[in-house]
Amino acid sequence: MTAPATLRVEFCGERYTATPGTDFVVGREGDLEIDDNPYLHRRFLLITEEAGLWWIANVGSLLSATITDGSGGVQAWLPPGARLPIVFPRVQVLFSAGATTYDFMIENDREYFSTTNIHAGASGTTTIGAVPLTSSQRLLVLALAEHVLKQDSPGRGQIPSSAEAAERLGWPLTTFNRKLDNVCEKLDKVGVQGLRGGRGKLATNRRARLVEYAVASHLVSRDDLVLLERNAASGAETPGDVDGE
Repeated sequence: MTAPATLRVEFCGERYTATPGTDFVVGREGDLEIDDNPYLHRRFLLITEEAGLWWIANVGSLLSATITDGSGGVQAWLPPGARLPIVFPRVQVLFSAGATTYDFMIENDREYFSTTNIHAGASGTTTIGAVPLTSSQRLLVLALAEHVLKQDSPGRGQIPSSAEAAERLGWPLTTFNRKLDNVCEKLDKVGVQGLRGGRGKLATNRRARLVEYAVASHLVSRDDLVLLERNAASGAETPGDVDGE
């Protein structure tokens, strides 16, 4: 039987090692104590070795996690009760609890699969598959993901409210909410899960899920944050309705 690879976990500058034959627990309590956030499960994610392969399982009851290969080329949504094999040399895990988004990295000594990313160099428009984002939609995503993108190492970042993000952009709240609706609708149509839900809990959950997806897929990056400063310096004019929303 093949010996399991060594698994290392990095969070907020601290490094941990998962030991074969022993469960590695991530949550409010466990081997990786994320935070005392009351919205976070005591035991949320479970990393275990089985037959020479490492797995990550969601043992919580409410929260979901976004799992990516680290390059943004492969991404999966891990709802409660689901589990995935850890088959890439670097895996990024993102999840949100309340108004905070967390992320940590997993390094695997063994590479079962590899991915290759193709990045478009055009400015002003970003595409996810066949879905284009206008420049104002990209600004919206950046305003929501700003605190997460500013982290020097995997850790935690606050997600602003819609009112705070609208103020950051200099937009009326109604404009921000309309454009948020359209961004989420576009991504939902190409299969991004977690952006639509029931009334009453949709707004907060979709902002968190949008940040997770945008960061994990490299839809926006830290280098893009300069666009927020340019927007502020230009007087943050309210975007018109002719840019495709």
